[in-house]
Amino acid sequence: MILSLEVLFWFCLFLVFYTYLGYGILMCFLVWLKEKFGKDVSGQKMVSDEDLPEITLFITAYNEEEIVAEKMANTSALDYPKSKLKILWVIDGSNDSTIDRLKGYDGVDVLHEPERKGKTAAINRGMQHVATSLVVFCDANSMLNQQALRIISALFMNSSVGCVSGEKRIAVEEGDGVSSKGESAYWKYESFLKSLDSRFYSAVGAAGELFAIRKELFEPMPEDTLLDDFMLSMGIAQKGYRIAYTPDAYAVERGSLNIEEEAKRKKRITAGGIQSIMRLAPLLNLFKYGKLSFQYVSHRVLRWSVTPFALFSLLPMSLWLALVAGGKQLSNMYCLFFVLQLLFYAVAFIGYGFSKIGMHSKMFYIPYYFVFMNLNVFLGIYYLLNNKGKGSWEKAKRR
Repeated sequence: MILSLEVLFWFCLFLVFYTYLGYGILMCFLVWLKEKFGKDVSGQKMVSDEDLPEITLFITAYNEEEIVAEKMANTSALDYPKSKLKILWVIDGSNDSTIDRLKGYDGVDVLHEPERKGKTAAINRGMQHVATSLVVFCDANSMLNQQALRIISALFMNSSVGCVSGEKRIAVEEGDGVSSKGESAYWKYESFLKSLDSRFYSAVGAAGELFAIRKELFEPMPEDTLLDDFMLSMGIAQKGYRIAYTPDAYAVERGSLNIEEEAKRKKRITAGGIQSIMRLAPLLNLFKYGKLSFQYVSHRVLRWSVTPFALFSLLPMSLWLALVAGGKQLSNMYCLFFVLQLLFYAVAFIGYGFSKIGMHSKMFYIPYYFVFMNLNVFLGIYYLLNNKGKGSWEKAKRR
């Protein structure tokens, strides 16, 4: 029995290490090998105005009256031929003045559905009105850099690319709390992994703040889909197309108002992740999908499923093994693992306490956000079980 527990302990420890650090290290090595000995065909080409395709900037919104003016100013500043840029707002059940404010802008198409059905239903509905070959999705509260659309369009010159994911950036200012700083740190690391994934073969999913697809590859999704961006982009990858990633096209948004609002997001995202694993079950077939399956399992599936369970089981297992393991040397080793974990959770708890009084240090808020993120996997499971059939969610307030 002790031997079995030891095997389980080391397996869980390896799983946690691989999921959060090992995969990134392995991808660095694999990308280095590919770029040193392989032929790089992913280079971005410059496209003249005449050759740029028509695109639709697709913006879904629910009660975004406060951001309309800023979003439209940002859209007007985008460097893309105005004759080739269609702007479509799809409003999902808003009961504020979003629609009235959009009436003040020329060249903007607005689709409104009084009943709130959720973002996925809004995308399904809005895509029926899109006639351009490329569609760029972005959130109403995400501001794009000036060259974003040109950079994204150029990547579609490669016929193997079916989806392009831009970079999500969190604007952090002095005085922002753990919710913003933790989210920003998470997305910096996530962007690093996305870049490696894309350079190796394909990014694993796209962030809804900014991504684009070929119109002909779109397929309507079940309306209760919680991660529409992930399901839509991975559905395209499942068809054999690559998801290209570029940090040069980016969307900037503010972090969550506080950790309670951030918890709403994390809970929904992890619930959507688990839902996605079930609906994308064929992608688990390594023999059929090869590199994509390997990346998908390593980068996403483990995070959203078994690794959080492995993480939190290490503490009781190391304590038990420290007490019953044969030999003083083994016992001391497991005792050390137990103490190190206690110290880590103590630092995370201090980070939680500091967040309550407005003190923020990376040494404390990164461990706190890491624990917070993994705890929300369990809340996400509960959320999914209790919200079956619903595609709408409570919107998290931003700073």
